[in-house]
Order: sequence, then structure tokens, then C-alpha cells
Amino acid sequence: MAPESGTASRGIRGSRLRAGAACCLLAACLVSACARNPLHRAAVDQLPPLQWDGNVVTVAEVAATVPSPDLLGLSQEMRDFVARYAATSSQPRQRLVNLHRAVKGAGMLDLQYDPFADGTAAEAFNRASANCLTYAHLFVALAREAGLDARYQWLEVRPQWTRMGERVALRMHVNVLVDLPRGESFMVDIDPLQSRDIADSHPLRDSDGAALYHSNLAVDALAGGDLPTAWRQSVRALQLSPAMAQLWVNLGAIYRGAGQLQAAEDSYFRALKLNPGDRSAMNNLVVLYAQLGREDERAYWVERVERHREANPFYHAWLGDNAADEGAWDEALAHYRRALKLRPQDSRLLYAEGIIHYRRGDFDAATARIGEAIDRATLKGDIDQYRLQLEAVRREATAAL
Repeated sequence: MAPESGTASRGIRGSRLRAGAACCLLAACLVSACARNPLHRAAVDQLPPLQWDGNVVTVAEVAATVPSPDLLGLSQEMRDFVARYAATSSQPRQRLVNLHRAVKGAGMLDLQYDPFADGTAAEAFNRASANCLTYAHLFVALAREAGLDARYQWLEVRPQWTRMGERVALRMHVNVLVDLPRGESFMVDIDPLQSRDIADSHPLRDSDGAALYHSNLAVDALAGGDLPTAWRQSVRALQLSPAMAQLWVNLGAIYRGAGQLQAAEDSYFRALKLNPGDRSAMNNLVVLYAQLGREDERAYWVERVERHREANPFYHAWLGDNAADEGAWDEALAHYRRALKLRPQDSRLLYAEGIIHYRRGDFDAATARIGEAIDRATLKGDIDQYRLQLEAVRREATAAL
């Protein structure tokens, strides 16, 4: 493992350990500040009951009927596992590396990725399989037992659009952030994204991790048509993390499914109060107002969604990628220039523009942009890739003289 600095990365398959400096502190501070706001907790307490199939489900009964399991609880077998493979007598970095290898290594725990493997840390350990959230429960629990400072981290995946300009489903992901002495931070993941696909990230509290556990159960219940269970789990998630905008969007979808359209509208607006740029909340308002026949409001939110899309650098990068796929390099360059005006410090956008210059035969511009990308990049893997490409550009430029 080579040391790296910067934000987390997630590739396509396999557990991955990356080192870096703590990232997205502004986002983390905003979330922490919101989490302490009593108005958000009061909004959860005042939620209207779910009315479904002749029954009424209230907020008051949720705490009693939807307990939160001990997601980070350790069995004696788990403690023995940590003592065997990550003894506290070793240095913190080596302890982390050893623990990571033991979790994923054949002949040790040999944990496998399973997108449907929900549950607690102990359940993941016993069956040796986990999805991204369950893996986060497991690794946070084991790392803390090893004396390491581990916490959850939220990643928002770079959005994609259809050829008609319609955004596809919002994707998010959870991994683990481990802070070590001397300012080092390592990102640990079971199903890593490629770094270019990360749009944003910030640390999460344990209560946020528990909220996401209940949110997953709510989504599963909603998909199965069990609205009372979906509502209870969604409310429990909000009781744990009332400042997480996406949880309010999910609750709104449940209310809409139950025909409680005013409650759905209120939930979407609560999400937008927490995150004015929440695309899911805006899109759900478009659907809701179409259902209600409130055309002026529907048109307003359609326009808001379009404005938000135009202000999204990744939308313009996506257009640039489409143009590049068709060999329209001048068009691709125009789109990436627009993306960089909106997000000028993004090393991945800088690198992509450098590649476009290279494809256009403008070696000087390619060298400059890739050099900027190297200066701005934080992940060692990205830096190494950019340097290799820069060397190739320079060799080709020299050969062309």
C-alpha cells in the first residue's frame, strides 16, 4: 500500500484502503450545525400520523415499536479477531493495514461484497458478507476495538443524465474514514468508486449511520408496498438524524403513496430547507404538482430543476463526455470549459480537459491542464495516473517537433 493524500475513492470491485487528508470540512460543519438545531427534531415530533388501510400510525409509537439494534456491537469472537490481527502494540498505521487485510483476506475473514447483505457489524462478521453500509458498521466497530479513530463517511456519486437531459436516480454511498496521528486519514471501502465518480463527501456521526440503516429498511418496505413499516422505519431514521435531507424526501414519497399529499409536500420542502439544492426533492415536487394539477407550481419547479442542472458542473462534463465519445473534440472542450468555470479547482475536470486538448493535438494546452490537475489532485492514484499521461503527452510533443 502506498501512502496517498486526499479524498476517498471507490472503484468497481474489491475492498480498498486509501490514505488522505480530511475532506469536505465545510459540508461536515454544516451537517453538524443542522443536527443540533432543535427545530428539525421538533418537526419530526410533529409529523402527521400515517393513515393507511383504516389504521393510524403515530410518531409516539415509533420509538417503542422500532428499536435500533446495536449496529456496532462486538462479540467475543470479533474482539479475539482484532487482538489476533491488529494488536494495539503495533503502530496505528500498521494496525489499520493489518486489520484491513484480515477483513478481506483469504484464510482470514475473507469478507465478500453482497449488495443485499444488510445488518449489524456482528451479523456481517458471522456471515462474512456485507453491502457498503454493513461493511461500514463492521469496519468502524473493529477499528475502534483496535484503538483507531474510525467513523462513517458519506459519498455522493457524480450524477448521470439521459440523452434527453433527464437525470437518472441519485446514487449515494457510505464508506469508512480512519484518522491517524500526524494528520493522516485513510478511506476504507468494500465496493470502491473510481475517484472521478465522486461528487461530494463528508463524515457522518454514529447516529447518521443508524439512521441510514433504518432508511434502507424503509425503502425496502416501500418497494414491497408495506407503507406502515416504511413509515415507521423512515420516522425512526429521522428521529436519529433529522438534518439529513434525503430522509425527508423518502418520507415524502411514503406520504404520497398513502395519499397524504399535503404531508408529502411539507416533507419535500423540509428537505429543501436543509439542502436548497436537493435534486430529489425538486423532482418529487414536480411529480406531486402534476398529480394535483397545480400547473403553475409544477412549471416553476421544472424550471428550478433545469436551472439547477445548468449550474451543475457535472452536467456539462457529462455533455463533454458524450461529445468526446463521438469524436467532437471542439464541442467537448466547450462543455468542459463551462464545467470548470463552475468548479475551477476540480482536478478530475482539469485532467479531462487536458485529455481533450491532447486529442485535439494541442500539446501545450494539454501539458498545462494536466499539470494543473496534478497540482490540485489529492489522491496518489490520481496523481500517478496524471503524471504518466503527462509524460506521454511530452514524449509525443517532442516527437512532433
